[in-house]
Amino acid sequence: MRIRTVCVRIVWQPHTMDQPNPTARALLCLEAIQDSPGITAARLATILGVSDRAARRYVAVLRDAGLPVESVRGPYRGYRVGRGMRLPPLMFTTAEALGMAVLDGHHDVTDGKDPVGSALGKLLRALPATIAGQAEAVRRTATVAPDRAAARPDPRTAMTLAQACADHKQVQLAYRSEAGSQWSMLVDPLAVVVRHGRWYLLCFSHHSQANRTYCIDRVAAVEILGGSFTPPANLDPVTELGASMAMGWEYEVDVRIQAPLEAARRRLPLSLGKLEALDDRTTRLTGSTGNPSWYVERLAAVPVPYRIIGCDEVRSAAATLGRRMVAASNAADGDAIEAIYGER
Repeated sequence: MRIRTVCVRIVWQPHTMDQPNPTARALLCLEAIQDSPGITAARLATILGVSDRAARRYVAVLRDAGLPVESVRGPYRGYRVGRGMRLPPLMFTTAEALGMAVLDGHHDVTDGKDPVGSALGKLLRALPATIAGQAEAVRRTATVAPDRAAARPDPRTAMTLAQACADHKQVQLAYRSEAGSQWSMLVDPLAVVVRHGRWYLLCFSHHSQANRTYCIDRVAAVEILGGSFTPPANLDPVTELGASMAMGWEYEVDVRIQAPLEAARRRLPLSLGKLEALDDRTTRLTGSTGNPSWYVERLAAVPVPYRIIGCDEVRSAAATLGRRMVAASNAADGDAIEAIYGER
């Protein structure tokens, strides 16, 4: 009996390419471009098992889907993904992660519409569990006291104004005051400044012909115009913000402070007005306010002698505050305290 030996050769091929799926090939195309920046159409065609022309069509599909696939020019031309498609490796220490959690503590972590809380949440979810766990504990157990002075502007409004500042473009603002009044104005946006949790626009007002400060959360609408402007040289936005916040109010204030200019600058908040040296030992403070009582309360914290020269309303508010302080120092004089507070 003869025995025949039969040899069978088995050739294996990936089953995913036996029956091509356009979606699968598009995803494979994206993966290849991500893994090999600068990959050529010919190389893509080999990976996908299609012609060069078909490979270019898959690149076009990715672009139509909004993915930033760029063409690389030069002798090594090919394709690569653009910015925003893939983050570089990010490494955070435990202290940095806790710092992010503390920042997020100023926001409601349960509010899915809050952009800061949402963005930081994504970062924390990408961290190792040992680090992210501590930060998540801070986020969820820390209680935040409401800050009445803080106000969140619309992110798109803040972004538009910041871009106008960077591009030196004039804007038309629709603005509403705290009392509810509304008006429109043409301004040159100089800087966006965040101070004590509040966002401000420092700008040159064409109506007032002077620098003014406006709360961005009260900007109802903003339109970037075609006109451009040249910002002042050596502008210090923080200093200018403080000076402009004390200008344009109802009651004009003029104060003589018995201290050199530099000493006065260290002791007075910027919101009270502009300081200038009268001599080596005396500084002049000029500003304005819509609330004399608020103004003199802040003046009272200045630990140097001063005299209020201008504004009867501010002097009257200072006199009332002085009587209150004197009465408060005499706990037995209840009638005097009642009489002073009865004046208000």
